Amino acid sequence: MATLAAAISAGPAAPAPPLAAAAAAGSPPCGSSSAADERQALFSRIAPVYDHLNDVLSLGQHRTWKRICVSWSRARRGDRVLDLCCGSGDLAFLLSQKVGLDGQVMAVDFSSQQLQTAASRQDQRWKPCYKNIKWIEGDALDLPFTDCYFDAVTVGYGLRNVVDKPKAMREILRVLKPGSRASILDFNKSSSLFTTSLQSWMIDNVVVPLASGYGLTEEYKYLKSSILHYLTEKELEELAKEAGFSAAKHYELGGGLMGDLVATR
Repeated sequence: MATLAAAISAGPAAPAPPLAAAAAAGSPPCGSSSAADERQALFSRIAPVYDHLNDVLSLGQHRTWKRICVSWSRARRGDRVLDLCCGSGDLAFLLSQKVGLDGQVMAVDFSSQQLQTAASRQDQRWKPCYKNIKWIEGDALDLPFTDCYFDAVTVGYGLRNVVDKPKAMREILRVLKPGSRASILDFNKSSSLFTTSLQSWMIDNVVVPLASGYGLTEEYKYLKSSILHYLTEKELEELAKEAGFSAAKHYELGGGLMGDLVATR
């Protein structure tokens, strides 16, 4: 059986062509404060149906976007890697297969409900390499790891929900080894009126109505406002460079509905 670790204290290639446009739910928020506590509770409520809704709402495309995110992290066999704001574990499972039994995956989230879901999925979808995953309840703003600890970092649908994004980026930089990459996948806050209008229409007319069938109308209405208050492509690149990354490039995915920030320490 998988073990769920308690919180511990501190002590690319060219972008792929656009994919079919579709929407998917975001991952649980990370970071402390009352605002983060409210978001944590929100995502804990959707944990039981989170994966099913992701598949339905994105027509399965979220799996492709996540594989791209992991690929662009340049995680390799034997690496020690971090999946931050891991949610129910999709990126952690992909990373586990990348780094193999000689590697190690630290999967961090501050939602214990999501971590329990991830550990349960680990048991149900068991592969020998999954023994290299450790589930950790922790804070993206105060990571419980020493400096220069990881060979790669991924964040899937999590940075958008972090309360203090500059501090989170500085923490990611701190725990990365020099020359290593962070690959950060999330909804894209496009500068295109057509894309933003399509994104908004899909949330209002597809995502929220479907979520309402599970009694999660208000929870998924949050998605629209979180994208509205997220950062643009250029702002994300500037955020990474201001945190200290030597290079940062944001790539659009899914016809511009999604994006992946690749930042090199």
